[in-house]
Amino acid sequence: MLNIINNFYFYFYHIFLKIKKKLKKKNYKKKMSEPKYTFKILTLGESGVGKTCILRRFVENKFSKNHLATIGIDFKTKTISLKGYEVKLKIWDTAGQERFRNITNQYYKGADGIVLVYDLTNKETMLKIKDWMNQIQQNTTSSEIALVLVANKIDLNRVISNEESSNLSQELGIKSFETSALTGDGIDEIFQYLTMEIINKKKLDDYNSGNGMVLSKQKQKKDKNDGCC
Repeated sequence: MLNIINNFYFYFYHIFLKIKKKLKKKNYKKKMSEPKYTFKILTLGESGVGKTCILRRFVENKFSKNHLATIGIDFKTKTISLKGYEVKLKIWDTAGQERFRNITNQYYKGADGIVLVYDLTNKETMLKIKDWMNQIQQNTTSSEIALVLVANKIDLNRVISNEESSNLSQELGIKSFETSALTGDGIDEIFQYLTMEIINKKKLDDYNSGNGMVLSKQKQKKDKNDGCC
């Protein structure tokens, strides 16, 4: 009887160890598959310029002509691989209406990149871009944030010329893309460019090689030596 009990004990204990090993391996694979970097990105611009459609096309590869305007804040995530980096993008879709502006301002904190969108069929939305730039400067250290300008709805009859779009891009010093959320033209390029800009601003290559921390220590030492007391 005792032998039977012992056999049952060792049998179930062996099964328990197998299950434990599989779970550990599964959790390890899950942990290893998680992206090393997560970037927070905001989409800004007037209501109706197509921010939600751009986001949905990028994340889900879908387009809907009839959708409700964003109320307050919404967000989606997508993981991309770019030049050896595995990056999770958390993209916040902000409402363009004036009454939601105070809510939008709260989400600037911690932003790594911003997509500024205007509508090629509505000149007023392009004129408002400068107001959005002023908000960015008021709420962030704009030099530390990657920015990209997006002229959306190239599939429709535009009222803003290529020259006007180019002039705005040059005036703001921001790279511009012309896109269509309907066809998907230029959508992936926006986020690929923005992601690389964030990587460059954060100097992830230096950090990964260890140079980032060394340079930081050297800078601290230099600052200390340069001090008068």
